[in-house]
Amino acid sequence: MMSLIVTLIIGLIAGFVARAIKPGDDGMGWIMTAVLGVAGSFLASYGGAALGLYAPGQPVGFIASVIGAIILLVIYGLVKKK
Repeated sequence: MMSLIVTLIIGLIAGFVARAIKPGDDGMGWIMTAVLGVAGSFLASYGGAALGLYAPGQPVGFIASVIGAIILLVIYGLVKKK
């Protein structure tokens, strides 16, 4: 249960960091940024651990969470344009 809460908090932070890193003007609010950050965090942390790339709780999980959030922000931007 605690790892789920930590993943949510890391996801919120990763979403805001990803939005600051990703270039361009996003017309979404902070709630959508947080949701995409949490989704990217879950995807990166559990996906990377399932693939054996790293163990849960390692610092590389935060970097993967930010990268996952950036990928989701780019995909969201492409879908929203159409």
